[in-house]
Amino acid sequence: MTGFGDPTTQAAFSIHENQGVFALILGSGISRAAEIPTGWEITLDLVRRVAEAEGAEEQADWAKWYIEKEGKEPDYSDLLAKLATTQAERRAILHSYIEPNDEDREEGRKLPTKAHKAIAGLVRSGHVRVIVTTNFDRLIENALREEGIEPTVVSSVDTLKGAEPLSHSACYVFKVHGDYKDTRILNTEEELEGYPEEFDRLLDRIFDEYGLIICGWSGEWDQALRSAVTRAPSRRYPLFWASRGDLKGKAKDLSDLRGGITVPINDADTFFVDLSERVRTLEQSRRRNPVGIDMLVSRAKRYLSKSEHRIQFSDLLNDEVSRIIEVLESDEMAPGTQWSVEEFNRRVNEYESVSEGLVKICGLTGVWGDSNFLGYATDAIKTFWEVSQTQMGGNIAYLNLRGYVSVLAYQAMGLALVQSARWKELRELLDANIWAERNEDATILHDLIPARWVGNEKTLWRNLPGFELRHAPLADHLHAYFEQHSKAFLGGKRDITQTYLLSEVLPAIASLDHYALDNLEEKLQEEYGRGYFWAPVAGRMGWNHWAMKRLYEKFENGKLAVEVASGGFGRGDSKIVLACLNHVKRSVSNLHWH
Repeated sequence: MTGFGDPTTQAAFSIHENQGVFALILGSGISRAAEIPTGWEITLDLVRRVAEAEGAEEQADWAKWYIEKEGKEPDYSDLLAKLATTQAERRAILHSYIEPNDEDREEGRKLPTKAHKAIAGLVRSGHVRVIVTTNFDRLIENALREEGIEPTVVSSVDTLKGAEPLSHSACYVFKVHGDYKDTRILNTEEELEGYPEEFDRLLDRIFDEYGLIICGWSGEWDQALRSAVTRAPSRRYPLFWASRGDLKGKAKDLSDLRGGITVPINDADTFFVDLSERVRTLEQSRRRNPVGIDMLVSRAKRYLSKSEHRIQFSDLLNDEVSRIIEVLESDEMAPGTQWSVEEFNRRVNEYESVSEGLVKICGLTGVWGDSNFLGYATDAIKTFWEVSQTQMGGNIAYLNLRGYVSVLAYQAMGLALVQSARWKELRELLDANIWAERNEDATILHDLIPARWVGNEKTLWRNLPGFELRHAPLADHLHAYFEQHSKAFLGGKRDITQTYLLSEVLPAIASLDHYALDNLEEKLQEEYGRGYFWAPVAGRMGWNHWAMKRLYEKFENGKLAVEVASGGFGRGDSKIVLACLNHVKRSVSNLHWH
């Protein structure tokens, strides 16, 4: 999904976040791919057929010819009456324009298009409930019925009187120009100047209470429909106008009046399929509006810039924590659900989506936050961890996965601290105590780093698409995730590989540096493959040998060991840091991938 500046994404988020409050205005462009002629095109063809029956010569402009001959604009009903004397004959003529024969079906003509089907999908999911259309074909109704939805269809004052109320209908289709089986359809400019009073009242209600998405309608000829949109007093929901090229003329004037957003499209099919897929993705992932995420990040930056904003920062974090916990505790995330690959992937996506704002705040805190701000962010991580431990019944994979939000938030802060060379703050983060029912001395280092997290089960994370053969699927996934989501705190064009590997190596060193230097060195002298203390190395450091070689050199040949020791690693002794590093190397070399 593209950024929030993309109008299609804006429309998708508006539909997702305001379910059921958008109405569609659909014009003839929706049915163009089905090769359904417009009402005016049918009328002109009827003129041609009447003229041919009367022996007239071929004309370049049949409308002009008819006006000169009859002294009035072509009328759909009059023309039908001239061509057919019975209702059955008139119906047969109309059917030839609208309803598919066997050849049409074989060629895919006069059938619901991809756009109609995508719209029906949005109706089925409850995101769209009202459709206003100038089309008199029945493609949208047919698409809805294929989805098992019986729409309330209003195409005349008569049908309006007996129709189900707007608020009670699962889908309300308002055909303002009529239905092709009713000879009262509206075509001419004179006919389109005004609607019956009953139509106007209904349109006024729709355009006042609903946001609008317009597609396939030029806005040029339908004065009555333009007037209805213009006089609507409400601007509570936006207007999106899908257009091939720039809006011009009366359409642009109308859109500007309503503060509309133009959505550039190639065609109606592509637009509605894309829109429905984005809405579906948002529905599945609960991803927040990027505009909201950006505002959250901007607020966090502003608060982090001054120590006197500590209270506002704390409130900001607490709001995020409460919002995410509500999702963690929701029925759809309950651990009792039956295992499936699809469900596992859905939950991973859900946790990542709902925590995106928190992750970026934790990263920003790692770069800019003083000890107070870091303390607030660390407390948030602890809170999520404690909440994740409270449910003890259900599928073990889903139970363990409840800690994933804590892992993401920790990793964001860890990467930021590493990138900023804040070694002391990183060590304090690793040593932070967390709640665990079976371990009073549990710490982030012992339980929450990705390599030690109980949810880091290789067979589970290989269920992610494209990770089936990975040696370290969780670490590889986290690396890919933060390549995308760390730009807010690590910079836009940075290769995070070295930063990520160092975020794995330093916890591995920290897990060993409680040993005395003598013990570390003596252990390395043992033979038969026993000459090392085990370190948590089940990450990218276990397979990315060339990148790790460069990182080892930074420790051994440069100042890195001294720098990290100054922050508390190796208990302040760079020799212990290097000794621990040798044990890390041996732990890596003795990994057995499976």
